[in-house]
Amino acid sequence: MTSVVQNFFFDCADAYELGRFWSGVVGKPMADDDQPGDPEAIIEMDNGVTLFFGQVPEPKTVKNRIHLCLQPDIPRDEEVERLLKLGATLLHDRRNPDGTGWAVLGDPEGNEFCVLRSAAEKAATS
Repeated sequence: MTSVVQNFFFDCADAYELGRFWSGVVGKPMADDDQPGDPEAIIEMDNGVTLFFGQVPEPKTVKNRIHLCLQPDIPRDEEVERLLKLGATLLHDRRNPDGTGWAVLGDPEGNEFCVLRSAAEKAATS
């Protein structure tokens, strides 16, 4: 027997606003009934996995023990710039001069995530 990942749960202070940010990241809409001030928000992905945002009373205090790694369909550096404009913060730049590496970003509530090279960039250096 095995288990299947159903959703990724984000603890957050503002479920709607964090959901709005991630909706822009992944290019998928939030649920039709999600409204500002709601304690929960969801984004359903094409692969059946849900990004679930749930309001909690305590603030984030330490580094995530698990995080998402994103592989964009555009060049990595262009995606990093797009995400910074959406409200992300560059936390650690692990990009190398030869094009390898990744960028560690934080969402508006400080949750870390990585932006990897696109499939085309990875294939070009293989």
